[in-house]
Order: sequence, then structure tokens, then C-alpha cells
Amino acid sequence: MEDTQKKTSTVWQWTVDILIAICAGIIVGFAYYFFQNSNDFAPGGVGGLATITYYLCGYTVNWSVLMVAFNVPIFILVTIFVNKRLGVILIIYMVTQSFSAEVFAWLNCLPYCQANYGTDFEVVFACIATGVISGVGFSIMLRKFGASGGTYAISALIKRFRPATNIAYVSFLMDASVVFIAFFVYGMRITPVICTLLNLFIANIVVDYMLQGLRNGYKFEIVTDKPEELSAELLAKLGHGVTEIRVTGMYSHSEKYMLVCIIRKKQIGAMMKIIQAYKGSFASFSKVNEVFGRFK
Repeated sequence: MEDTQKKTSTVWQWTVDILIAICAGIIVGFAYYFFQNSNDFAPGGVGGLATITYYLCGYTVNWSVLMVAFNVPIFILVTIFVNKRLGVILIIYMVTQSFSAEVFAWLNCLPYCQANYGTDFEVVFACIATGVISGVGFSIMLRKFGASGGTYAISALIKRFRPATNIAYVSFLMDASVVFIAFFVYGMRITPVICTLLNLFIANIVVDYMLQGLRNGYKFEIVTDKPEELSAELLAKLGHGVTEIRVTGMYSHSEKYMLVCIIRKKQIGAMMKIIQAYKGSFASFSKVNEVFGRFK
């Protein structure tokens, strides 16, 4: 019975993971097909090298095939040397991402480019849209699996054999190399370089924001000598729990209390008004990326 339940759980987990990878792949593939591939700029990392090759071949070689050819061998190495499950998921994600463009083309969807939109087209809008939409897809993969493409896979392989290597530095070098190559490939024009940088910058901002979580808050640490009154008012007016900690002031060597309370951003003003009414109280606050449990 236990073996059956375990097998069912494993199948269910694989199903969920594959569906997540497929959804993320479609999102990124959508961004690349509609806003990037027809506008002479490249994303970062291994996908950028595939896109640059696509341009150098005069758009005669299938972009989807190039993406698979550049990325899947790296993911196979991840499967062998790092993590079998992660490697399989990344292969599914990349194949979906690459060939979703073929589906959009088969459906006769018009990409956002100068040829299709004329005077209504702005390349900067294409960069922004690519960064935002692909950033959402990347963050889904990173949040669930800790990897979202060839750059992350290469970093994982390097980390496997050289644990002391600074992975952030490796990722930066790979993205920077794409920007450098793009300058020469796209006719030594500055516009493709700026577009590539803008795309990378926006995608990273979106990833950072999504990874921080939507259930974020602000943690207040309030040192006071009136913990009961202040706690009661915080509970009544803000509706959040308060934790009390006994502390000692090293200047006066007197016993005080520190109240810890996590609130929403919109409640910061109300919190400050409450604290200001208690003379002699001292408070500091910091951002909390994500809050679990009963937090409204």
C-alpha cells in the first residue's frame, strides 16, 4: 500500500513539474517569437548565442532548431553529472520554449516588428516586452527548479566540478560576452547593444521581484517601556500579531521590551503614527521578502 501511494505521489509530482516547465517554456517562447526574433537584438547567455547565430545565417536556419542545438547538450550534461530530474525538466522546458515559436508561426501570428507595424513600431517597446514576459517565465523556473536556461545549467556544471567558483561572476561574464559579440554581429551599431542590455536588465528586475514573492511585508522592531499598551493598539488598529522580547539598554542598563511586528506596506504610515504617540520608543524596520502562515 505504501509503495503504491509513493509511486502515485511520484507520478503526480512529475506531472506537476512537467506542466510547470511547459507553461514557463510557452511564456518565454511567446516573448522571443513576438518581440525579439524579428528585431535584431539578443537575450543573454546561451539563448543569445543561438539568436546571434540565427541572425548570422540570414534567418535561413530554423531558430527553434538552433535553440535546441545550443541548449539541450548542456542540459544532457546536467542530467548526467548534476541532477537527473533537473536535467530532464530543463530539456522539456527548452524544447517547449523553442518549438512554441513554430506553433505561433503555424497559427500565422504576426510578430511585433517594423515590417508588420510600420510607424506604430518602437524597438524599445520590443525590448521591454521581451524582458518583462521572459522574466516571468524565468522566475517560474527559478522559483520551482532553481534553473531557467543554459547559463544556469553551465553554472551548475562548473559548480559541480569546481565548488569554489563564483557562479554570479560566471553568469555575468556569459551575459557580458553576448553583449560584446552583439556589437560586432549587428553591424557595430549601438542600438542592438542597448536593446540587449535593456532586455537583460528588465528581465533580471522581473526575476528578482517575482522571486521575492508577492506576500512580502515590513518587519518593525520597536523598543519601548510600554509594551502592553503599544501591543494592544497595534493588534486593534493593524490586525497583526506582536511578539514581545525582553531587552537591556546598554547605555542606561535598564530593562526594556522589544516588540516585533510584520505589516503590509500600506500600513507603514499608520504604524509610524502609533509609535510616535509613545514618547521614548525607538523603532526600526526592514523589508521581508515573503511571509508564510496567517498573514493578511
